[in-house]
Amino acid sequence: MSYDINRQWVLRERPVGLVGREHFEWREGKIPEPDDNEILVRNHYVSFEPAQRGWLNDVPSYVPPVRIGEVMRSAAVGQVVKSRNPDYQEGEFVTGTFGWQDYIATDGAGMFPIARVGEVSSITYPLHIYGITGMTAYFGMMEYGKPVQGEVVVVSGAAGATGSVTGQIARLHGCTVIGIAGGPEKCRWLTEQANFDHAIDYRNESVAERLKELCNNRVDLFFDNVGGSILDDVLGNLSLNARVVLCGGISSGYTAGNLPPGPANYMQLVIRRSTMCGFLVLDFLDRFPQAIEQMKAWVGAGKIHVEEDIVEGLENCPETLAGLFQGRNFGKQLLKVTPA
Repeated sequence: MSYDINRQWVLRERPVGLVGREHFEWREGKIPEPDDNEILVRNHYVSFEPAQRGWLNDVPSYVPPVRIGEVMRSAAVGQVVKSRNPDYQEGEFVTGTFGWQDYIATDGAGMFPIARVGEVSSITYPLHIYGITGMTAYFGMMEYGKPVQGEVVVVSGAAGATGSVTGQIARLHGCTVIGIAGGPEKCRWLTEQANFDHAIDYRNESVAERLKELCNNRVDLFFDNVGGSILDDVLGNLSLNARVVLCGGISSGYTAGNLPPGPANYMQLVIRRSTMCGFLVLDFLDRFPQAIEQMKAWVGAGKIHVEEDIVEGLENCPETLAGLFQGRNFGKQLLKVTPA
């Protein structure tokens, strides 16, 4: 890596519809100097999640939108290369909202406070299984899904970072788990590696017909990362007193306009006396430490399989984000910041 420049991607214009390279601008500038109480971090890995597309819309949300001309927001893990903060030592690895760039001088302000990586098997794990995606799966399932042994659980976006962990947590609680994913390779991974009982390939199979074949009005819990027609198909197969947990809506591309129509089968919630609710993992920040310890125990015991999809090169950030909405990623999408 060139150690005398800081490469960055900043937001050039707000996308309408699909996001692409044309919406960002590549800049090269001087490496910032940390002020008092700041540290200089060199990014090693950058994290990607569908919510980043939503942050590009100039609409009220749970966090302010990324501003035009601002470095694209993202979680990252990096190494402290210079410190003017007595709490952090040069050489240690930290995570934070560091963005699409090589370096950042920061006092820890951001969507999430800076945290030390600590003792983990991989420095990337705090970006997903011990980070936001893992915590989303944990609290979404444990606080809202509340899986019960013997129930049938369906997960959409099941081969993604959140969905794959969600299904494995339900399996640990004695549930029959059905994952919905795109393509035979992902579906095979779900049943052979992630311990799902069944997988439905939405690209090559009818989700509604396969659900009827596998469980026939017996879906007790649906964890939805997708929305759209798949949500509609699952609503048509709910059991009595079922729960639907809304985590994301990647089928809409997280765009501000041109949203897909709402579910036609929503009256099944009434007929089946079922509930549907959404949640944000940010509501559980104070409980992250204990949840992370539980996740570490499961991963350490081999009860949860972790999959990473790693792209190399900071120059590929825009295409990597766009790929989330084209079903390219397999597991947690990361980008390794490689030399210029």
